[in-house]
Amino acid sequence: MKIIRTFCTWLVLLALGAALVIGGLITFQGWRMYRDALARQPLAQTVEAIRAQPGYTPLSGLPQIYLNAVIAVEDHRFTQHGGIDPIAIARAALHDIATRSLDQGGSTITQQVAKNLFFTQEKEFSRKIAEVFMAFALERSYTKGEILELYVNTIYFGDGYYGVSAACAGYFGKAPGQLTDYEATLLAGIPNAPSVYSLSANPDLAAQRQAYVVGQLVKYGYLTDEEAAAITP
Repeated sequence: MKIIRTFCTWLVLLALGAALVIGGLITFQGWRMYRDALARQPLAQTVEAIRAQPGYTPLSGLPQIYLNAVIAVEDHRFTQHGGIDPIAIARAALHDIATRSLDQGGSTITQQVAKNLFFTQEKEFSRKIAEVFMAFALERSYTKGEILELYVNTIYFGDGYYGVSAACAGYFGKAPGQLTDYEATLLAGIPNAPSVYSLSANPDLAAQRQAYVVGQLVKYGYLTDEEAAAITP
């Protein structure tokens, strides 16, 4: 029995050692991917290029209910974390381990901005690590408001629309500042799965998603039940 216990102990130690080595290699690959991205185009230069694009909309040009809805449904601890959300990451990791996939990444708004500005949508562990490094760089260099502004101007809304201005024009034929409360909450729900919640392809699913968004606004204290009822069909 003592030999078996010793053998099992060594197996566990070897497994832990292998996990640490693999984790270290993936972290190094992610760091190198992050450094290479910045070497190709510095962060400030990348951000200025986005801001210079036609249709770029500052936060002052967006309804507050839309901004609240984005935070409530995408990253409700956005104002509290430093770029990553450990709680969301742990929850996503448990799901991914159980399903043997990378279906959920626990990405914050800041991480999504990092991905949109510098990386592909490919689901790789090293890319996720690079995204984390870039998220920290964003948080060091920009305010939460600036990061949120970059997010709504770079996120994909389906049907070929990138950025809130293009989505508003394409879906509603109006500027972002003219959105109704219903339209604002409808729009906030699309980026989670643009092909699923596309207003042209799946209007019924988009409407269901809008109701969920409104529920999140109530859950996190942005709306009362009465206010929510007024903007839910």
